Amino acid sequence: LAEFIDLALAHLHHSIQANKRSDNLYHAYNLMTVAEHGVIEITHLPEMLEGQVAALSSGYLDAKQSLEVLDALKASDLFREDQYSYVLYPNKSLPRFLKKNNIAPEALASSTLLSQLVAVGNMEIVTQDCLGGHHFNGNFNNVNSLRTALAKLPQEYQMLVEQEGKHIEGLYESIFNHKAFTGRSGTFFGYEGLGSIYWHMVSKLRLAVFEVTKRAVSAQENPSIVGRLYDHYFEINAGIGAHKSPELYGAFPTDPYSHTPGGKGAQQPGMTGQVKEDLLCRFGELGVRVAEGKLGFDRALLPEGEYLKTPAQFKYVDVTHKSRVIELPEQSLAYTICQVPVVYLRGDTPQIQVLLSDGTQETISGSTLNKTLSQAIFKRSHKVARVTVIG
Repeated sequence: LAEFIDLALAHLHHSIQANKRSDNLYHAYNLMTVAEHGVIEITHLPEMLEGQVAALSSGYLDAKQSLEVLDALKASDLFREDQYSYVLYPNKSLPRFLKKNNIAPEALASSTLLSQLVAVGNMEIVTQDCLGGHHFNGNFNNVNSLRTALAKLPQEYQMLVEQEGKHIEGLYESIFNHKAFTGRSGTFFGYEGLGSIYWHMVSKLRLAVFEVTKRAVSAQENPSIVGRLYDHYFEINAGIGAHKSPELYGAFPTDPYSHTPGGKGAQQPGMTGQVKEDLLCRFGELGVRVAEGKLGFDRALLPEGEYLKTPAQFKYVDVTHKSRVIELPEQSLAYTICQVPVVYLRGDTPQIQVLLSDGTQETISGSTLNKTLSQAIFKRSHKVARVTVIG
């Protein structure tokens, strides 16, 4: 099993590396076409935000490579300046109706069958408009519809169907290119369509960049690289919109919305899966870490501006459903984990003071709780009343 996993990882790593573009972004999707004589052709869809998220969150890229992706991403057509965030796909201009489904004269002439059908006025495969232009039957959904229509042609044409069927299918797909059709993202102007920011994917990007930055800090990478990763993370965070004005966001900025089309404010209200990435990121910023069943605190990514400038009250509901209040001094902050308050204080020596519900207190050196206390918090056992992290 271990050998299989190693082999799979080797192929996955090769796949990531092989899909790196010349602009330091990564292809999201490969399109495979089986051509004549068993030849396999590989093409790519345009750049996509999800491709960059996949590469960043894979864990394969090092800090420097991740920074190159983020720099390239911000310089790409995926960056939307007005919202300071990222669209799913680059915006594009769609062809007008009259520019679609047009068969070039030389393409028509390349098929004896199509030429004969047009000559006798048979419109089952190809139609002719009033201006002399030629088009595939508008009732066709895809190449399967074309194959069915070819098979239903009179017997006198079946020899040509056998000879030219693949060629005609190629002409059809050269016009419609169905394999590259991405659905509403490439045809709609709303609902995650053209020029739209899909906020769930932006939060996936945010989480991927957080993970990259956290790894870079743990590995003690070059401070310059770490600082720039840090900047990218908080720029992405700012773009998501909780602190935007209602005018810019297009709605109350604290309300969840699915997407923001080009030229409009936020659309389609309602909670999406985005919330889980935002929760993971927020607890990550606060420094919450869980490893081997033990709860720890690492404030390396916590901005200085999060600490209180003046004393304040922290109100919460404990595991017994009672409302509680903690008086916080300046240069502190508080939040809860499993309804147990965690208070951060400044100090020179890293330590954790654990206040138990029976009034006793334990002091632990460093920034990680032992497994017993951690489990007591996770199980909401009411054994731990407060955790104060100093450092």
